[in-house]
Amino acid sequence: MLTPGRTAIRFPGRDLSYGELAALVRRMASALAASGVKHGSCAAYLGVNSPEMLALLFACARLGALFMPLNWRLAGPEHRQMLEHCPPSVLLVEPQFVPQIDAFKTSLGPMKTIAFGQAQAGWIAYEDFLEDGSDTAPQDPELDPKTPLLICYTSGSTGKPKGVLLSQDALVWNAANCVAMHDLTAEDRILTTLPLFHVGGLNNLTTPALQAGCTVVLHPKFDADACFDAIERERITLTVLVPAQLDMMMASPRWKTADFSSLRMITTGSTIVPARITDAVHARGVPLVQIYGSTETCPIAVCMKAKDAMRKAGSTGKPAAHCEMRIVDDTGRDAAPGATGEILVRGPNVMNGYWNAPHETAAALVNGWFRSGDMGHLDDEGYLYVDGRRKEMIISGGENIYPAEIENVLAECDDIAEASVIGRPDDRWGEVVVAVVAPKSGHTVTEASVLQLLEGRIARFKHPKEVVFVGELPKTALGKIRKEDVRQMVARSTGI
Repeated sequence: MLTPGRTAIRFPGRDLSYGELAALVRRMASALAASGVKHGSCAAYLGVNSPEMLALLFACARLGALFMPLNWRLAGPEHRQMLEHCPPSVLLVEPQFVPQIDAFKTSLGPMKTIAFGQAQAGWIAYEDFLEDGSDTAPQDPELDPKTPLLICYTSGSTGKPKGVLLSQDALVWNAANCVAMHDLTAEDRILTTLPLFHVGGLNNLTTPALQAGCTVVLHPKFDADACFDAIERERITLTVLVPAQLDMMMASPRWKTADFSSLRMITTGSTIVPARITDAVHARGVPLVQIYGSTETCPIAVCMKAKDAMRKAGSTGKPAAHCEMRIVDDTGRDAAPGATGEILVRGPNVMNGYWNAPHETAAALVNGWFRSGDMGHLDDEGYLYVDGRRKEMIISGGENIYPAEIENVLAECDDIAEASVIGRPDDRWGEVVVAVVAPKSGHTVTEASVLQLLEGRIARFKHPKEVVFVGELPKTALGKIRKEDVRQMVARSTGI
């Protein structure tokens, strides 16, 4: 450890130096080992962002154990499904989520349940758990770089969630991709507001920054005002903000006057980024750089450099430093520039596979390439543009229609808060296009006005045959719209 006195994590009410973080990791690893966690075991965490959550990840790494961060926004039955699918030896839970786990705890297999804060009936207090550890942390003698370290469950927006296994090596190579993309140095100051239960919050900048010796300003949850405050007060140089977060910040009166002079760039991704968001960030003089990837790629697979952000607005960039990418057609051949095909990724940051799902793993990992299921095209300079999901593609009258193309146009409308485009079964055309639109509060939107937005912008055969208006669209924790839930909304509204 080269800089034990440097602040590693700045968290509301407390700072941890690198020396203090290392000591916490050692003690937590020792406490886990005393609780029976060993090579191949699993330790789960349910709670908002905290230094303890990161320490638990690093403690699991020392033991060769799996770290399972649980999405605190999910319902109890969803947590139960994951805990039954990959039973942990130890579960650490913040007090506000204890009742949710208590509702089904007795039906789970044997495990130690640990609660933060005041003592809870039937739970071990966190401080008592930590007391069982020592300052001498065990080290797994069987440790190998390919040892799985992180199990993250996919959102399940298109089906049953799968547990993605990422190795220790995957996190190391992802960090190398991050360093190359951001020109990251120990002098950078990182702001993390995304939830750490997603690889986007955990690995887009946070774990690479800690490896590089940066200071990470960690917020428990995203709050627009707190984000503005941190950028200005802490002189933040790098942060990740997904479109939903940027939208909330842009709605604030502080957006136009906030001091962004310390920011070298803002990183974004997780979904299609509307042009209006890119334009708004660039208007503030800050490059908005996109990352393309997924839970299965840890996530950095394709990325933009700051110097290209404005010239190639809308693109997710080129393959990351230690990744390869292909765009292939339905025959598996490389697609020509401009032609849409499936995005394939290969690199040491790609997952080991899906937990206890050999068939799904074999379908996703083919000849060393991860089949993303995403569709995209390359321009004549080799920059990637994402067109949408293969499963979301609509085939109407024999023509392929990608929802993202329509959604991007609708996103430019000042009267529309959010929109999603899906295909509805149709006897004549196979599928027809349906736009599901949530107007902004106090704004009036009609089917005619929605269709007028598309006139002359996209081919007529791609225009929606129906527009369904809703108050709000169902979304994941990162603001991604849950397409399967949208389909169910449309089915209920039409009786199909």
